[in-house]
Amino acid sequence: MKPIDYTINIRGHLIDLSSPKVMGILNCTPDSFYAGSRKQTEYEIAERANQIISEGGTMIDVGAFSTRPGAKEVSEEEETERLKKALQLVRREQPDAIVSVDTYRPAVARRCIDEWGADIINDVSEGGITGIVNTPIHESGSMFDVVGELKVPYILMSVKSCLHDMMIAFAEEVQQLRDRGVKDIILDPGFGFGKTLEQNYEIYNGMEQLAALRLPLLVGVSRKSMIFKLIGGDSMTALNGTTVLHTAALLKGAGILRVHDVREAVEAVQIVSAIQSASSFEKPETAVQNSSFHI
Repeated sequence: MKPIDYTINIRGHLIDLSSPKVMGILNCTPDSFYAGSRKQTEYEIAERANQIISEGGTMIDVGAFSTRPGAKEVSEEEETERLKKALQLVRREQPDAIVSVDTYRPAVARRCIDEWGADIINDVSEGGITGIVNTPIHESGSMFDVVGELKVPYILMSVKSCLHDMMIAFAEEVQQLRDRGVKDIILDPGFGFGKTLEQNYEIYNGMEQLAALRLPLLVGVSRKSMIFKLIGGDSMTALNGTTVLHTAALLKGAGILRVHDVREAVEAVQIVSAIQSASSFEKPETAVQNSSFHI
């Protein structure tokens, strides 16, 4: 299936997500699960921002707080300073890029949007349920209230372990956001968050059912443990498995891929799009008729 025919408003510009977009990950942290994504110096952050766009990415997702299992909590002050530095550098290097901020702290999200030029809030807490994987959240304030006040696109990620519960929760949470005036909502099934290996793949298998909610879908599986726990290796060897899952996600209607390896994801989008829009190729029967080969 093709992605939902949906646009999001980025500071007055409509972005069409029926044509899948690639979101490149920029982690200004020392401890993200994939070492290749850790960028801390000014040079590394600027270089990564430019790489994402040069390789065909449309969005840059900036995070300053690892939420992987076992990660150490970062203070709000430290996260804020990291994001301030990174977002200012990203905006300097790529002023026209779409920038999302990966945070579950309402106060941090507000400053990133108001002061440092972020366009989208990417919240892994499902509106305040959890922060670090399997760790109860203890932030003050409501992310839903902040998004409603700022009127910016919001990525709502699920920590539910089955599609049935996920769809019920999504429906309720989307209504809460609509009640606050939020117009642009993107759903993320939250692979790796609150799910066993088997549950991740069960949700993947039925992911197209989320289309019933009529909202665009973001999939973030890049180099995650659901790949190498199944086939072996580690995050450093998980690129091939990542591409397989990206292809499956696109075929199931994903509108955004959140990735470490931008060029490879962009190529997957191009190939799947070509498959889905067969108008760019001759139909098989036409090709046979035009062939000079005769039996």
